[in-house]
Amino acid sequence: MDLSKILSISGKPGLFKLVGESKSNIVVESMIDGKRGPAFSHERISTLKEISIYTETEDVPLEDVLKKIYEMHDGKPVIDPKKASSNQLKELFGEVIPDYDKEAVYVSDMKKVFGWYNFLLEKDILEFTEEEEAGETAKEDTKEKGEQDKTDNEEADKT
Repeated sequence: MDLSKILSISGKPGLFKLVGESKSNIVVESMIDGKRGPAFSHERISTLKEISIYTETEDVPLEDVLKKIYEMHDGKPVIDPKKASSNQLKELFGEVIPDYDKEAVYVSDMKKVFGWYNFLLEKDILEFTEEEEAGETAKEDTKEKGEQDKTDNEEADKT
């Protein structure tokens, strides 16, 4: 799942894919209806990779939050945030991130997170297994490299 090419643009509904760039703007494609158009630098544009949730200790990247929701709900959609009450959203969000900053994270933020989760799940964009396997492979490669370096150093000491 690459959240760095998925954008949220303030004042525009839904999420967008980054399609291209020019001198004065970027070209985005709506993930809802597929329409393309420009987005300008004066608009507040954020990639989902840049977004994080305030907690009492440290900020949690949105990607980690989405992964937790995915794991807690076995890859199924959560309640419709538009139909849920504020208390339901707060309770569900508290289950996902127990130490979220209750003064800095608003119900509207929770609605966005759950709405994005459901939308990305519907579009089959939430893929966590590949990343986990890639991370494990990278760890194994690092471990093997370290063992090889150790062997090389021991052979160099003998000479």
